[in-house]
Parts: sequence; structure tokens; C-alpha cells
Amino acid sequence: MSVTIIPVETRRQMNQFINFTLDLYRSCPYYVPELALDTKATLNPKKNPAFEFSQAQPMLAIREGKVVGRVVALINNHVNETWNHKIVRFGWIDFIEDYEVCKALLDAVCKWGKERGMNMLEGPMGFTDFDREGALTWGFDRIATMSTIYNYPYYIDYYERYGLGLGADWIEHLITIPEEIPERYAKMCDLVRERYNLRVVYAKNSSELKKVHAKPIFKLLNQCYAELYGFSQLNDKQIDKYIEDYITFADVEIIPLIYNEQDELVACGIMIPSLAKALVRCRGKLFPFGWWQLIKRLYIKNDDTVEFLLVGIRPDYQGKGLNSLLVSSIHPVLKRKGYVQAETNCNLVDNTKIINFWSHMPHIDHKKRRAFIKDI
Repeated sequence: MSVTIIPVETRRQMNQFINFTLDLYRSCPYYVPELALDTKATLNPKKNPAFEFSQAQPMLAIREGKVVGRVVALINNHVNETWNHKIVRFGWIDFIEDYEVCKALLDAVCKWGKERGMNMLEGPMGFTDFDREGALTWGFDRIATMSTIYNYPYYIDYYERYGLGLGADWIEHLITIPEEIPERYAKMCDLVRERYNLRVVYAKNSSELKKVHAKPIFKLLNQCYAELYGFSQLNDKQIDKYIEDYITFADVEIIPLIYNEQDELVACGIMIPSLAKALVRCRGKLFPFGWWQLIKRLYIKNDDTVEFLLVGIRPDYQGKGLNSLLVSSIHPVLKRKGYVQAETNCNLVDNTKIINFWSHMPHIDHKKRRAFIKDI
């Protein structure tokens, strides 16, 4: 039976795009849906500043009148110019267990990309590193986080069958928060603070975080990740959007900020309470009652897991022990709040600096994921 690929152009089709995964993963306890409102905003040219330098087209795969797959074809011109590539990305891709559906979706992305002068296919990737990226290749029996992709194992078989090869690999650590700070960090903490005249700051509230620290955080991230695989520098409008969407709801007690004597932000750790179980319960929808699940997890009863979204250390301060200062400062806060473990989300396997960051903490490598690539 043939598969037809159609562009998403109406509100009804966008709802089908979002709801498809809820049906596909209905019986899977490890899948964590995105917030539907976030997906709609991300794919809306009027709401996502990335469209100023990107093109994108959501698509649906239809067979006998039924949705059997979805994908977004997108081109990030900033990334292509930075890395001298002509890459069309595929993201938000999901499909039933049928290779012909996967092939039809990827063929459609290739065709869309070729029509716009692209000669390589890459994915799953989003507009920026703040979108979900990387297909899960190992750890299928562990619940995803709110920031990462979950997919069935057959996805990987189909990608390889299609001829997609290695673009980049990421690894995710599950860290057990120890009762005491590891000796290595404790010994270095005061030494590093005094040697480089550093101070650890926590915003008093979300308003201060938003007004005083938020822009320096994102500017720092642009510096830290400039050389990492496929990174897309955030412009001022994107930074403003991320601040408005996320910083307002952050728990300031678990975001340590390190400033130097020139009052420059040189390092930070961004953590959030795990909302994975709340998103599963509300099926990614805030209304009519989904908002309560998120509020409960954020402000009333935290899960025992915190998501360590990222660590940013300014390049000229890397390798100087600032990781010990970050860990030592946040450890007592995490213990007081009752967190038992932390998930690191995606760390590139060849980013030895961040891999070494976690090496002295009790942890296991519990998930792996990959970005695939091929010439088209």
C-alpha cells in the first residue's frame, strides 16, 4: 500500500502531527511527550526567531487516510554557513514499524532539501541545540527526559538501511548524588575560588535571574559551545525568547553562577527538576488539567531526579578546576531538596572536557544517541 507525504498547512494537520506520537507510544512507559504548545510555537514562523535564518516544512505520511508518520524538513542557514555545509536536517521524525513509511518520509526531506540546493541529509536534529536531537541507540528501557528524543529500536535499523551513517554520538550519564562531596572537588573548591578571585552567585528569585543573569548565561553558552557539532549560535531574539519561555519558571536555587572579579559570568550549571513523569501523566498537554501535574512537580513535590541540562565554562577558564566549584556549591542544595540522582542529558562522546567533568562522580552511562548523515 502506497504512502503519501503531505505538507502540514492547517491547524487540523498540526494537531495530527502532534497527536500521532501520543498514539504511537501509547503503550510505551519510556516515552516522554513534548509540550504540545512548545511544539506548535517552535514550528510557527511567527513565534520562533530561528525562522529568520532557517526554513522548515512539517510533513505527514498518510496511508489509506490514516497518519502513519511525521517529519520536519529544515535548513539552518547559519549552521551551513558556519561549517561550510549544504545540509538539510530531519527532525521531529516518528513512524510506524514499516520501513516504507520511514523511507517515504526521508525521501521527501531529501527532495525538499535538493530543491533548495542541499547535498547532505542529517538528523534527527532541530533548529538549535535547545531542540531535541539525536536518535536513541541504547537505553531503550529507560524513561526519557523532557529534553531528549525517545524512539523505538527499529528506527535505528531503518536509518541504517536507508544508508545513513555516523554524524555524531552522544552519551548520557545517570549520576547518583553522593552523601558527601567527592574529596577531589572538596579539596580544589577553595583553592580555585581564591586563585582566580571567583564568587558563586545564586539569584534571589526568578525576576533577578531573568533581568540580571539570563542574558549573560546565554552569551556564555554561545562562547562555550561554538565549536561543538552542529551548534547554532543564538541571536538576541532567540535569547529573549528562551528567557521568556523558560527562565521565568526556573528554580533559582539549583542554578549556580560563577563570576570573576571583573563581574563577568565565567561558568554556570543549568539544572531543572525532572518533569518527565508529569509530562507522561498530562500527555504533553497543559489543558484542561495538565498544568497541575507540572505545577505539582515544580513547586509542591519534586521528583527525586534533577536534569543537569548543561554546564558552561568560558573557554579561557576551562581546565582550571571550576567544575569543582560548581559541584561543591550545588551539592548541599540538591541534598536539602531531596534529590537522589541527576541526569546529564546529551554529552558528545568526543567532548572530553565534559566527560571528565563527571568522571569523579558515582555514575553509570545509561543512554546513547546518534545524529545520522549521508550524501544525497
